[in-house]
Amino acid sequence: MAKKSNSSNHCSFCGRSENEVTILLSGISGYICDMCAEQAHEIINESCKGLKKQPTNFAITNLPKPKQIKEFLDQYVIGQDMAKRFLSVSVYNHYKRIMQKNVKEDVEIEKSNIILVGPTGTGKTLLAQTIAKMLQVPFTIVDATVFTEAGYVGEDVESILTRLLQVADYDVAAAERGIVFIDEIDKIARKNDNPSITRDVSGEGVQQGLLKLLEGSVVNVPPQGGRKHPEQRMIAVNTKNILFICGGAFDGIEKKIAQRLNAHVVGYTASNNSVQIDRTNLLKYITPMDLKAYGLIPELIGRLPILTYLDPLDRNALMRILTEPKNSIVKQYEKLFEIDGITLTFEKGVFEYVVDKAIEYKVGARGLRSIMEVIMMDAMFMLPSEGNKKKLHITTDYAKAHFEKSEFGKLKVA
Repeated sequence: MAKKSNSSNHCSFCGRSENEVTILLSGISGYICDMCAEQAHEIINESCKGLKKQPTNFAITNLPKPKQIKEFLDQYVIGQDMAKRFLSVSVYNHYKRIMQKNVKEDVEIEKSNIILVGPTGTGKTLLAQTIAKMLQVPFTIVDATVFTEAGYVGEDVESILTRLLQVADYDVAAAERGIVFIDEIDKIARKNDNPSITRDVSGEGVQQGLLKLLEGSVVNVPPQGGRKHPEQRMIAVNTKNILFICGGAFDGIEKKIAQRLNAHVVGYTASNNSVQIDRTNLLKYITPMDLKAYGLIPELIGRLPILTYLDPLDRNALMRILTEPKNSIVKQYEKLFEIDGITLTFEKGVFEYVVDKAIEYKVGARGLRSIMEVIMMDAMFMLPSEGNKKKLHITTDYAKAHFEKSEFGKLKVA
């Protein structure tokens, strides 16, 4: 804009005349000087700092190899070697597919979405969290139980992408290479194989809604979540490069696996092959056929090509989980008491007792914290008020007495 010759013109922001500034820009009903324009530019940059993050530039040389990914998982997750191998290879192939530049027209690598099957408390969520932490990509966990078919009370499946966008600070490019963990995928299984006049709005209807997300398509997402409105501004997100990891306990699927393997045949005509079956861990024989029998529709199973299982945690694994990791449960309690100036120590038999109870109640690794909380509750309530107490040693007898007098300890396991 040209400089004004009329000396009566002043900047609408600071009030300086055109003779006091280098240049005075005119607008529809006012003026702004060069100094105010520069200040406004600095304020805008400061206010928007951190809102728009540049996408991470992955290079094929920076992507960790499957063996390196597994070694990183070993530092945080105890056991589950088979699941770690499957995850490491799948994640490596997925991001290698994203980063490749020269793609032949006749060869197109498809997505490798993953489904993890395993009992509760075996580390399904922890595995997904740890991989996202290593790769430093946007990661979100969603619960499949809250989803309903479009048009019904609940959440649409598109809200998955809304949460991923929130984690990525609404950087669409970053969100489009993120990882989504869909927990409790078994809870949206088809309720009944027989057709009915009523809609299965939280079962098969949700599975059908997930198809386009898992396969890869451009989805219009409400920026603030919630339901879509006709005149609402949408954010277009391409799910082609988003890795979906689904996890579920699939309680009772062992019976369907046993039926398929003929493991429960009785009588003289029993199959000789059933002798070789490991009946203590039937999940190792799981196939897509078993997921279909459980209630997942074939279209959804086809979009989750990588199927792996997690082993039930044995006594040794639970003992290691209780004591070994950097943020193990025992170390957390020691830190809590250390803040109050109290040194906490445990008799070795206490750990064995806690693990035995976790196995008895079949609560997995999550149950270790619940059992420890019951044992330590009285000490955590009383000792902070007693300033003269500097040491606390938990014996096996102390642990048994406090657990058995609790309501948890009075429950009888069938």
